[in-house]
Amino acid sequence: MKLNAGQLARQLKESLAPVYAISSDEPLLAGEAADQVRAACRRDGSEERLVFHVDRSFDWGQLHDTSHSLSLFAQKRLVELRIPGGKPGDEGAKAILAWLDSPPPDTTLLISLPKLDGSTQRTKWAKALTEHANSRFLQIWPVDAQQLPGWMRERLAAEGITPSAEALDLLSTRVEGNLLAAEQEIQKLKLYCDAGHLDLETVQKVVADSARFDVFSLVDAMLLGQAAQALRILQGLRGEGVEAPIILWALAREIRSLASMAHGLKQQIPLDRVFASQRPPVWDKRKPVLGQALQRHSATAWDQWLQAAQQIDEQIKGQQPGSAWDGLSAMVLAVAGVRLTLTAPAPH
Repeated sequence: MKLNAGQLARQLKESLAPVYAISSDEPLLAGEAADQVRAACRRDGSEERLVFHVDRSFDWGQLHDTSHSLSLFAQKRLVELRIPGGKPGDEGAKAILAWLDSPPPDTTLLISLPKLDGSTQRTKWAKALTEHANSRFLQIWPVDAQQLPGWMRERLAAEGITPSAEALDLLSTRVEGNLLAAEQEIQKLKLYCDAGHLDLETVQKVVADSARFDVFSLVDAMLLGQAAQALRILQGLRGEGVEAPIILWALAREIRSLASMAHGLKQQIPLDRVFASQRPPVWDKRKPVLGQALQRHSATAWDQWLQAAQQIDEQIKGQQPGSAWDGLSAMVLAVAGVRLTLTAPAPH
């Protein structure tokens, strides 16, 4: 049986199902859902908890033995089966189906899975998790960019914080794609809010100062044409161990937005209307930064940098030769206004 997040909370209050399966690529939301199941098991009297991590060497006989053995320490127990690869293989599929058909008494099985691809969803074991009477299946989808401000507002409200519109926009921009970071920033901002009000200056101070270098400072330096500063920040991020995919995500996200704006300007749409059409709309203090970058380069240049970002992504994945860090450096310098004859196009 399929459930959503709201239905899970209600169902757990009514009774415990033999099996729960949580599928998601969003670690914060998946972890919170799993915590709800664990808490319900504790309320129901489960005192023993067994955790199995499935990798290539995992012995599925352990799950079989668990289902056929009595708890040594408690009458009720929780068994967690974590499958980070999302594919248990033939032996694992048989073990899961056997458990569903004959779940051991006084035992709850919690299965943690990533988002399942189309072919996996069509397998017998995956279908059983969504359809079997003994199973409750929860698919948790990521919070996209348009949903993020509302999600952030709800989280802040739960902590007694009311953000200004600009503060919410900036905070949402700086944590997009990483809800774990979002939750951490909310907990940190609680210490700085005056009477529960969160303003733009507080977000700028607290979030930007959380590290010596951050990808958002890199983006701003690049867009303002501060080539030396942008390159210094990029090198600092690399030295601090920030992974190339995170930096590429931030740069590509900004370039994608600017490409859209540039095409709007190419169609003779006024700049203010272009800014207002973005989701979320560009906040006032951000407009001069983006305006400078849009004046510096044409729509064609932004499109070419999107192609360069795709090439860097393939280098990160080992699908193309070359250094992703060299590609990132070239892109940052080119967008900042330095003329290069590398993968990034010369500015117009």
